[in-house]
Amino acid sequence: ADLIVVADCVPFAYADVHRDFIRGRVVVVGCPKLDDGRAYLAKLTEIFRHNTLSGLTVAHMEVPCCSGLIALVRQALAQSGAEVALQTVMIGIDGKRR
Repeated sequence: ADLIVVADCVPFAYADVHRDFIRGRVVVVGCPKLDDGRAYLAKLTEIFRHNTLSGLTVAHMEVPCCSGLIALVRQALAQSGAEVALQTVMIGIDGKRR
């Protein structure tokens, strides 16, 4: 599967999120600031450990708290032992892709 981890603000800020990011991918959504990061880390680690991914993308906002989502994904990858290239996509607060 091609997995995308999407910060939960992205679909509200970026109108073409379905067309540009979600179509054809498995989607995981969350907020590193407001949700339990330890639970995300555990779940992502298990997802990476037990599945073969053809791609991995993190779509996040440009705000500082969203960098936590990238850190969680990187840490889960390291803990899982999975080897997959990580791509990141930043969405500005103005709704434009950076």
